[in-house]
Amino acid sequence: MRIRLSKEKSGSGVIRSGGGSAVVFIILLVSALFMLLPFYYAIVQSLKPMQEIFAFPPKFYVRNPTLSNYKSLMQLTNSMWIPFWRYVFNSVSQTAIGTVLIIIISSLAAFPLAKCDFPGRNLIFKTVVTSLLFVGPITAVPAFIVIAKLGLYNTYLALIVPSLASSLGLFLMKNFMEQLNDSLIESAKIDGAGLVTIYYRIVMPLTKPAWITVMILTIQSLWGGAGNGYIYDEQLKSLPVALSQITASGMARSGASAAAGVVLMIPPFIFFVLSQRNVVQTMANAGIKE
Repeated sequence: MRIRLSKEKSGSGVIRSGGGSAVVFIILLVSALFMLLPFYYAIVQSLKPMQEIFAFPPKFYVRNPTLSNYKSLMQLTNSMWIPFWRYVFNSVSQTAIGTVLIIIISSLAAFPLAKCDFPGRNLIFKTVVTSLLFVGPITAVPAFIVIAKLGLYNTYLALIVPSLASSLGLFLMKNFMEQLNDSLIESAKIDGAGLVTIYYRIVMPLTKPAWITVMILTIQSLWGGAGNGYIYDEQLKSLPVALSQITASGMARSGASAAAGVVLMIPPFIFFVLSQRNVVQTMANAGIKE
């Protein structure tokens, strides 16, 4: 009899838990589908023939799917006087170098703000938080003046240097580093480890979720960055600039423009899909808390 009662209680608990899990699953599924809607619509638009692209009201499906838009995009890129792979190289190199430098600079700046006590620390961090309120167009003119004064105008560095002062990256890294146990750092100091060793061997491995998150945001920003205000040599321009130029000839190239949008969307999306699982796992397991 006791066994039967325990089974009934266990069964009712499973039913309640299963019902709650089903509701949560449905809510998350609807939210995920809603967030994937822009990606789905972009892909559908790139597969539509010309007459369906301008149909009103817009439809979220394609009646006669075609790859002619991608073929047209390839023909346009092959007709350019600068090799298409030159633009790809520019975007990939700028994104890779900029991402690595941003992670290094943000983590190096966040480490003393999170784990070192010195005068003015709170004021510096409040200044960083305040800078998050300023969007790109507001700082465009000061950034242009700085780039021109440094002699970096019309160079690869003109696209990389302005992005190195990443307030968001420093903010995320600093907040995550504060969760690390101070006793772990003190133990390393007692064992003779210097600040550089502590940063490289202890802090950075334990803050992997933070710098992977910064990496995702930085790749998305740098890959889609145009830098039209700093670059005028055609051979130095990035892939988004090249694709926008070849698809900016009016309605006739609307299909190629839709295909170009999908092409630009694929690399950041793939990187996010491959790394988001790692972010979730390390958020759950990394770091030592009090």
